[in-house]
Amino acid sequence: MTGGRGLIAAMCVAEVLTMAGVFAFLALLPVFFAEWNLSNTEAGWIAGIYFAAYAVSVPVLVALTDRVDARIVYIGGALLAAASSVGFAIFAEGFWTGLMLRALAGVALAATYMPGLKVLVDRYQGSRQSRAVTLYTSSFSLGTAGSFLIAGEITAAFGWRWAFAAAAIAAAIAAAIALGLHRVKPRPLANPAPLLDFRPVFANRDAMAYVLGYGVHCWELFTLRSWLVAFLAFSLAVQPARAGWPSPTTVAMISGLVAMLASIAGNELCVRFGRRRVIRLVMVASVIAAAGIGFSGPLAYGVVVALALVYSAVVQLDSAALTAGAIEAADPDRRGATMAVHSLIGFGCGFVGPLVLGLVLDLTGGATTALSWGFAFASVAVVGLLGPLALGLRTKVEGIHS
Repeated sequence: MTGGRGLIAAMCVAEVLTMAGVFAFLALLPVFFAEWNLSNTEAGWIAGIYFAAYAVSVPVLVALTDRVDARIVYIGGALLAAASSVGFAIFAEGFWTGLMLRALAGVALAATYMPGLKVLVDRYQGSRQSRAVTLYTSSFSLGTAGSFLIAGEITAAFGWRWAFAAAAIAAAIAAAIALGLHRVKPRPLANPAPLLDFRPVFANRDAMAYVLGYGVHCWELFTLRSWLVAFLAFSLAVQPARAGWPSPTTVAMISGLVAMLASIAGNELCVRFGRRRVIRLVMVASVIAAAGIGFSGPLAYGVVVALALVYSAVVQLDSAALTAGAIEAADPDRRGATMAVHSLIGFGCGFVGPLVLGLVLDLTGGATTALSWGFAFASVAVVGLLGPLALGLRTKVEGIHS
């Protein structure tokens, strides 16, 4: 494959496969609460360590793609994802083993998600790069849906260890797909700098506006995805009648599909109405949704599910647009470094968000009341208010690449 639709399809499929284990632990939180006797804070640590490990390792792994073919990094990451899932299936027994193995899986995601985007960008020969980027980044949500679905269905039939084994097989297939792509020799750098010298990236205010906005976005997104199943399980538990409703993992799977469509639609809205304007409106709507969703738990379960799906769509509308904006504003010689900073800040916030929500739950009643969940998600809304402020750093005239 040398470019165009075949390349986009291959990388989107590979991304979905590598993500089969990404949200498996989060999809099964109620199971691990019971089996491992976890507190909300401990669950927040295991959920967050994944993104912390991603944030720590992504600067090196993605910046490296400016110097070597990103395909090499990607294949290594996919194989690591397979190994970490096998390890979880065999060795995970409680908080500490779970924590260590999820950290290893986070490194694997750092070697596949943004390096996979670099694999695509380096090989894509079409004229609509922003849409190619959008399709790839939107596939993250499809991978999320698949991860929740695989975890829920396989666990119900065979147990949670087999769910992680299936994720390992999927990641190995993704490595084979990347192996089939042609090699690309990195372009010589016009102004070479040390691998981890990100000062030129931080000096690019246009790119950093999107990067900081992405950080706020990831705080919201990964907090929602980390705690959605547990929140829905709480809502389901307080319902007078529980029969006939979709399970929390099924709702989480559907939310991933909704989020994928929302991400694509969000980028198209940006193309039509201007990226910065659309992103700001979406951020405000997301704050409103976060402020109310936690308090809705005791409402009829169908209403809670509908609100959760709406929130999942709103929080995802600006995802692809923020990433596309950062890539287009980046210096071509430092595109990999820009993507590294983008991921470092985004997934660093993705680590802190779930942990903070878990802490708030423990401080306000232990996730046993709607008030506790309301305060927890209200903390997400407070952080979301910083998003529109981040876009104020943008200095270039909008419209050239939007």
